[in-house]
Amino acid sequence: MLMSASAFSAQTLQLAHNAAEGNPKWDASELFADLVEEKTNGEINVDVGGNAQYGDDVEALTLMRIGNLAFSANSQGTTSGVIPEFAVLGLPFLFDSLPSAWRVMDGEVGDELKRLAEQQGLVLLALWDNGIRNVSNNVRPIETPEDLEGIKIRTPPDPVTVEIFEALGANPTPMNFSELYIALQQGVVDGQENPLMNIYSSKLHEVQKYVSMTGHKYESTPVLMSKVIWDTMSPENQQAVQEAALEAGEFNRQASLAADEDLRKRMEEAGVEFNDVDKAPFIEATQSVYDSWRERYPELVEMVVTAAQESP
Repeated sequence: MLMSASAFSAQTLQLAHNAAEGNPKWDASELFADLVEEKTNGEINVDVGGNAQYGDDVEALTLMRIGNLAFSANSQGTTSGVIPEFAVLGLPFLFDSLPSAWRVMDGEVGDELKRLAEQQGLVLLALWDNGIRNVSNNVRPIETPEDLEGIKIRTPPDPVTVEIFEALGANPTPMNFSELYIALQQGVVDGQENPLMNIYSSKLHEVQKYVSMTGHKYESTPVLMSKVIWDTMSPENQQAVQEAALEAGEFNRQASLAADEDLRKRMEEAGVEFNDVDKAPFIEATQSVYDSWRERYPELVEMVVTAAQESP
């Protein structure tokens, strides 16, 4: 069988992410791969490694910066370990809906994060969605900040999240997501915080009794590419990859939005006890987090807060 010239020259690039099958990040990553192949006429194939198959988020960032990995649908908290300013998107109670977060990220805030990423050897292709986060645990329903006192909560390696739970009196414990299910099952930590789509797709509800709808922070999914590899690509393929990331991102965002409406019901049917909370005392208790980050990044915090207030 004769092979076409494009088949001989096809380049395979790897994409790493940590999500489980059924998560919007997993599905969007698969769609991104299909779109890249289509838009580059088969010149680039994307090999997707979910469930941290090609390394966890920290490893992915390191490998991209040296050119040994092409793409990562990474985590906001982990990305902030390389580009600290990404953490500002997770200031407590900044967004009350997913569309309001998207409007902010698609404006000058996203442009600034793209500039900062490039300084660290990374190309920010898109900001996908990782939801508004809620608390689950095995001790008690969280109805007031006092209910968090002394509870050991797994957080991502993200300074804003750690500061939020310190301010609320919990015992935050940073840990890789891939280790979380077993840590909850064995009682290494009492609880965790994630959007419902992550809780459900990774089956965390199987080992958690209570989910409290705190809505305490938002997180994006930065879709990043190695600048080393980006710079070797033709302008046409660069544009194709960029378009694919944005199109897959729109799919991801809508899937995330739909998940919140459906998954609470499914988990309640599985025996998980949900409760809503009055957010006012939580907002008051976490004002110190804003003070802390305004000292570090005053201009960016002002940009993000102003944009969030203007976003309907």
